[in-house]
Amino acid sequence: MKYDPNTRQNKHTRAYNNNTFLNSREAPNIRVQCEMTEPGMRLKRSGVDHLITFFGSARSGRDDAFENADYQAAYDLAFKLGHLALDHGNIGINSGGGPGIMEAVNRGAHDAKCKSVGMGISLPFEQHNNKYITPELDFEFHYFFTRKYWCVYLSKAFVIMPGGVGTMDELFEIITLIQTEKMQPRPIVLFNSEFWNNTINFDHMIKHGTMSATDKDLFMITDEVDQACLHVIDNIKLQ
Repeated sequence: MKYDPNTRQNKHTRAYNNNTFLNSREAPNIRVQCEMTEPGMRLKRSGVDHLITFFGSARSGRDDAFENADYQAAYDLAFKLGHLALDHGNIGINSGGGPGIMEAVNRGAHDAKCKSVGMGISLPFEQHNNKYITPELDFEFHYFFTRKYWCVYLSKAFVIMPGGVGTMDELFEIITLIQTEKMQPRPIVLFNSEFWNNTINFDHMIKHGTMSATDKDLFMITDEVDQACLHVIDNIKLQ
């Protein structure tokens, strides 16, 4: 939307109160700054200093919920890790806020009675935030990169469930940040070995010289909920 200051309805409106201007294509830097600033203020006000973040498909379990094995596993993982969060008090269990795996995560956190964080995204179709998010921690972003920033910035551990292109993007960005020392190593769990071993051939990447053998030490692949939780609990650093 092209902004024309000569056609605004109230010419005495201050720029920071002018919604026509703030929503125009001339003001994305201001909108981005809002999405970079306001979530941090709200998280701090709610006592959330750290996150355990889950990524995974919005499609898994949308129609059959607990009949879907990945949905069930995500719920169980979030529920168990939710008790760790509850013991510390300042940890939130975080998802992308939508349906599928994200709903399972927030549902598990909600049932564990810990802080259930949802980093949602406004889309023209399909996705909406699920009902298991703690109301004051229910976020909706316009920009994918600001959403991703908040999903990573406070996160001290990651659980990556089976997912599509978006999940792959999130996984590889996290590994890249650790590889390049932009982020300190932290526990990363890839859950469902059948999916991951058939979807990404890490060994072939190593053989081809595009990945170091030691990079496989940055994450753990497992099918066991208790093993995944223990890996997070034993390796998480709350600093």
